[in-house]
Amino acid sequence: MLQFVILLCLGIMSVAVLLNLLRLLKGPDLPDRILALDTLYINAIALIMLLGLYLASDLFFEAALLIAVMGFVGTVAIAKHLLRGDIIE
Repeated sequence: MLQFVILLCLGIMSVAVLLNLLRLLKGPDLPDRILALDTLYINAIALIMLLGLYLASDLFFEAALLIAVMGFVGTVAIAKHLLRGDIIE
């Protein structure tokens, strides 16, 4: 039963990732695209975690942690660029 639920969640999260990609490409302005990118990496973390649960492998959890760190740093860098015009002062 758990395997079926994980597969169902993988399908739902895959649809969410596709909708995020659509918003990232079509977004009306820059803040919408940045928010879509931020949501996209969160959904990618969820996909990788679900895949790790499905395959019972710890390697996927480490990859999800790396994506989380890189996504946070990217979001902070983009926010600083939008507010100040540069990333490093």
